[in-house]
Amino acid sequence: MTGTRDFTRDELEEFWASWLAINREAERIGDWRIMAEHYAEDATYGWMYSHDEHFMAVGRDQIRDWAIGIEMDGLDGWHYDYQATVIDERTGMIVGFWKQKSGILDDAGEEFEILGIGGSWFGVERQSEGADAGQLKIAWQRDWFDMPSTAHTFLSIISAGKAPETLLKRMSVSGLGVPGHYRYREMPSTVWPPPVEAGEFLAQAPAPAPAPEASA
Repeated sequence: MTGTRDFTRDELEEFWASWLAINREAERIGDWRIMAEHYAEDATYGWMYSHDEHFMAVGRDQIRDWAIGIEMDGLDGWHYDYQATVIDERTGMIVGFWKQKSGILDDAGEEFEILGIGGSWFGVERQSEGADAGQLKIAWQRDWFDMPSTAHTFLSIISAGKAPETLLKRMSVSGLGVPGHYRYREMPSTVWPPPVEAGEFLAQAPAPAPAPEASA
């Protein structure tokens, strides 16, 4: 990483407001790639599909092409409404909790929605090198969502005959052969954000390891 956390609360809140605004514009035009410039050149972005299938993009180009490109293609009309935000200017961390809604109505006029709590965990840093020097950028992002609930909602849309061709095409893009999909042991970055994995923000000392059982 090539950044620092020397910024004020007001600067971080202003950056977050710009992130919410670019999200809304991406939803409006159906192309999330416009959000790529909010990420640092060496940022990482990942999430979990299953215990042994994870997504990970490393660097702004992969984030643009894979994370907010291939992974979001076909989700025209979907919107991710942030319900609450937690900001910590000391650590440069932001957690945003969102609802994921499809923009597709069922026969009762209700919008198909992925149930459960979804969210994104961000680390923001001021860039100290390169063309972005001095700017706040997302150094890392990790998402979480309920994958079984996601699959259920997608299948419900299909069963109701409401799925557009773009969504059907998106659902056909899955599995470890898709760019950015890795088995756990093959991931190019850590599941936990790198500085967190390195123990930079440790909030509680690990519990002692269990003692080995005495041999008979």
